Amino acid sequence: MNDTRIEHDSMGELEVPADALYGAQTQRAINNFPVSGQPMPVAFIHAIARIKAAAAKVNAELGLLDGARADAIQQAAEAIIAGKHDDQFPIDVYQTGSGTSSNMNINEVIAHLASREGLEVGPNDHVNMGQSSNDVIPTAIHVSASMAVKDALLPALAHLQATIDARAAELDGVVKTGRTHLMDAMPVRMSQELGGWSSQVSQAIERFEDGQVRLGRLAQGGTAVGTGVNAHPEFAERMAIALSDQTGLALMPNDSPFASLAGQDAAVELSGHLKTYACTVMKIANDLRWMNSGPLAGLGEIELQALQPGSSIMPGKVNPVIPESAAQAAAQVIGLDAAVTVAGQSGNFQLNVMLPLIAHNLHTAIALMTNVSRLLADRAIATFSVREDNITAPLSRNPILVTALNSVIGYDAAAAIAKKAYQAGRPILDVAEEDTDLGRDELERLLDPAALTRGGIPGD
Repeated sequence: MNDTRIEHDSMGELEVPADALYGAQTQRAINNFPVSGQPMPVAFIHAIARIKAAAAKVNAELGLLDGARADAIQQAAEAIIAGKHDDQFPIDVYQTGSGTSSNMNINEVIAHLASREGLEVGPNDHVNMGQSSNDVIPTAIHVSASMAVKDALLPALAHLQATIDARAAELDGVVKTGRTHLMDAMPVRMSQELGGWSSQVSQAIERFEDGQVRLGRLAQGGTAVGTGVNAHPEFAERMAIALSDQTGLALMPNDSPFASLAGQDAAVELSGHLKTYACTVMKIANDLRWMNSGPLAGLGEIELQALQPGSSIMPGKVNPVIPESAAQAAAQVIGLDAAVTVAGQSGNFQLNVMLPLIAHNLHTAIALMTNVSRLLADRAIATFSVREDNITAPLSRNPILVTALNSVIGYDAAAAIAKKAYQAGRPILDVAEEDTDLGRDELERLLDPAALTRGGIPGD
């Protein structure tokens, strides 16, 4: 049996796999770009299919496409959106910079599916009616990224913040040594430390929500160079409405299709927010690693849940694997942002020509941050135990507590007490009782670690 069939396009004939739903243009791209073996993100492919379904509906409403073809195109697109044909989109990320290959891949698959009942549906004339790859691909980037932020990333961040807040409330009574420069500093409550994480996550949520406004402004309707040639004058507005109805997003045509085709500022902004959040993830992950360090020769303030053996040679060793995973994901997102930044400034005249890379990196970064946020919440923050003995002992000997005496005995006298206590390895309370005229009850009040976590001037 012959396992190929002959397809043709404007450049001639080409063999494609007999069971493939795509045609010649897709096969040319498969042949031309054997670069990474990474196909475009599935969510991005589904977003293009959403555009095709919306376009068929709008073109039929405008009297430009007959009802039978419009219905067939919509049904085929809906099958793609449902994930029934994900294996039919194999084109490499590192393809033509406009993403034309991916746009034609979907056009061909939809045309093939829509033509199965004897109806002739063309990939260019019907499926791609009123569109260009140059406005479809930027629109798909915005729609797919916005959906991923709304449906996956923001819920994950909300879950992480809620988990942090729950542990902070539970651990409000735990007072520990604060650290600056990795060195002992004034005491803090563990709830305050976790509250800092919570605030960082909350501000990340604010940034992502704010960025949704710019992602909601679409290129669709600009067609080839931004002028809207070959598209009905009402096409852009109607497409934004149709896609809003499909996705639940607040979408509208961008005020300048020229900006949408040539620039990718909203995508670069989202990538920057992802990088910023990656820094937050790195901070939380590293705090957990330091707090868990030991268990005997490190800080040992907390004990993370044991999830797997930590060494192939050292029996009994258990490592902070979830924070390590999160830190690596964060590092990758920071690197992905650098590539998106380069891609974002590659808008030459009327078209950006690194669109597939932008789509790939955004979806990779969103997935990484979504997944590690939930892992940190569920397998690290929600489950660690506090080793209060390792917190209380160093806190009582912390010479930096003498800071509370600055306003009473002066900085220099306090520094001398701290130095003496540190060298002798004695509690600051005992040394201060010897070297000042303050009574022990007064010193206990001034040097109470819990009271010092409430701020203000000690003793007031």
